[in-house]
Amino acid sequence: MMADSLPSSMADIVRARADDDRVAVRSDDRSWTYREWVQCCADRAALWTALLDPQRPPHIGVLLDNVTEFTMWLGAAALTGATVVGINPTRRGEQLAHDVRHTECQIIITEASALHLFDGLELGSASHIFDIDAAVYEAAVSEHRGSQLPPATVEPGVQFLLLFTSGTSGTPKAVICTQGRLAGLCQAMIGVVGLQSADVTYISMPLFHSNALFTGWAPSVAVGATVALRRKFSASEFLPDVRRFGATYFNYVGKPLAYVLATPARPDDGDNSLIRGFGNEANDADLAGFAERFGCRLIDGYGQTETGASIVRVADMPAGALGVAAPSVKILDPRTGDECERARFDDRQRLLNGEAATGEIVNTASTTFEGYWNNAEANAERMRSGAYWTGDLGYRDEAGFFYFAGRNADWLRVDGENFAATPVERILARLPGVVLGAVYGVPDPIAGDRVMAALQLAEGMVFDPVAFANFVASQPDFGPKWMPSFVRITDALPMTQTNKVLKRELVLQRWECADPVWVAVANGYREFTSADRAALAEAFHLHGRDAVIAR
Repeated sequence: MMADSLPSSMADIVRARADDDRVAVRSDDRSWTYREWVQCCADRAALWTALLDPQRPPHIGVLLDNVTEFTMWLGAAALTGATVVGINPTRRGEQLAHDVRHTECQIIITEASALHLFDGLELGSASHIFDIDAAVYEAAVSEHRGSQLPPATVEPGVQFLLLFTSGTSGTPKAVICTQGRLAGLCQAMIGVVGLQSADVTYISMPLFHSNALFTGWAPSVAVGATVALRRKFSASEFLPDVRRFGATYFNYVGKPLAYVLATPARPDDGDNSLIRGFGNEANDADLAGFAERFGCRLIDGYGQTETGASIVRVADMPAGALGVAAPSVKILDPRTGDECERARFDDRQRLLNGEAATGEIVNTASTTFEGYWNNAEANAERMRSGAYWTGDLGYRDEAGFFYFAGRNADWLRVDGENFAATPVERILARLPGVVLGAVYGVPDPIAGDRVMAALQLAEGMVFDPVAFANFVASQPDFGPKWMPSFVRITDALPMTQTNKVLKRELVLQRWECADPVWVAVANGYREFTSADRAALAEAFHLHGRDAVIAR
């Protein structure tokens, strides 16, 4: 099927594969043809129809790793006009219960390893919890084995997905995605990456998240490509999986490229089947290093689950830039709504007017954002005066290139100067041996913030405070207020399951952590001690900032 002939709903995209005998899904244990897979979707659609309470929203909660059953319930929901709620398995207790209640799930599909997460929780209207590993589930599906495809047509405007945002800077919100919006995204993705039926799409990013669904699963079904599933991302198993499945395309979000590049290099790394990959949030060094090491073309862009604004990379753009965007995408001051100054750099590429140039990335034209489920406050925050406010900070240079500056929570104020964290992180990523780095503000005893950096080093690397201080001092584009007051060395940064750093956890922990912390002194850095900790606590008390340190 060519991209220009795609159906306008996910229901019709699934139906179009009913007589297709190419391989649809591969996993560790077996494979299914599209003909077999669509029949399995129809069986589950019949089971769902038998359970459905028509007086309540037709919402199916799915808490599964990347297993074939997840894709079958996506197909079943598409065929029946139901909504799959992607439940994040890292949520716990009342947070997990809130997600289920808030999205009004009628049933939950999970597996034996995750069943305990629901013990003792008040789940509202959820009447059934199915364990796909249990005999009772197999019996329930067997009752509907061989079911016909649902006869009803599903319109493009029917809600298909509720996908929670990553929650890196606040409570996750359930983003609405209709069948038509996802079908349109399939059309766009197929064009961008040139996906074809002969491709094998490797998906190790979680299926409860938009990245895997929008850029991996849905466009692959649309063209009849094979989907190869890994339960959870593994850096060490990435290349073996690619070779085993014969993967030609993969999707990513967050920092997986950095983790794969941190694995030991081998002379034959380029001997693999990969042709291209698509994702976002990778830095320039990782994009170049991955492409060179594995012989794979990468397409990295800026976007969100809400698909409210996009920025695309182009050839010969400046280092560190996100790319260019439609004229409707601007950098606006969230306080005034006015467009910010264009970014200016000195001859060492230091940003000269960071505070005046940095604002929120905003799409001032119509967008495909369809709202958050039952969250009027969040909808009003996202859509203001007819414009889509991304919640992301950025700046734009005179040539029109955009730069990412972090989330709204990534503002730091040091010695009266405001700046964003991401430009600092881009520079620290150049330090040899750094796998990942996060920069954030911790409270100063008197006023404002101090800069703290948490660094995850490659295996076998040891933090050298002298080399670190010399490195920072030697970077021509490093701002004078950006020097970290504290450096935390950690084996692993706290991450969401979508490979994004949980900065709010780092901010809350500050220097009160089990990891070694180094503190800036006149001639460089020294280890942070219990005496330093006590002195800081006393300083906060003297200046009346006890409440700040407890934030």
